[in-house]
Amino acid sequence: MRRSVLLVPVAGGGLWSVRSGGVRWICGFTDETALARFALHHASGEQPVDYAALLGARIVDEIVPALGEPAGLAVDIATEDGSMFFPPVVGIVPDTAAVDAGTRAAQAGPGAPDTGADAVGADGDAGADANGREARA
Repeated sequence: MRRSVLLVPVAGGGLWSVRSGGVRWICGFTDETALARFALHHASGEQPVDYAALLGARIVDEIVPALGEPAGLAVDIATEDGSMFFPPVVGIVPDTAAVDAGTRAAQAGPGAPDTGADAVGADGDAGADANGREARA
């Protein structure tokens, strides 16, 4: 996932995301066919869907931490039996954005090495479209 280029729909000046289970999920797609399946269910009419091509690593290392809330990456959510979810946990996102970072640190004990990466800036403003979906990441 980290080395893959993902197609992320753009809406309202930001990346398309949804909230589910207390987590904000940035939605990415492995190819235009997977994105088209998604667009059939979530885009309005026959309008084309704008998207950004981003490395998976950029999404989880830069964009997710900049959101300031529990966030993860959902890949190919409109693909039956092919969806993948990368939750905001240690080993997927930087420790500073992981919801289980405190739990892992407590289990590791004092003096455990800090393996988290530093996040660099990304615009994390959230907004919702007319259907109540998160429209910007």
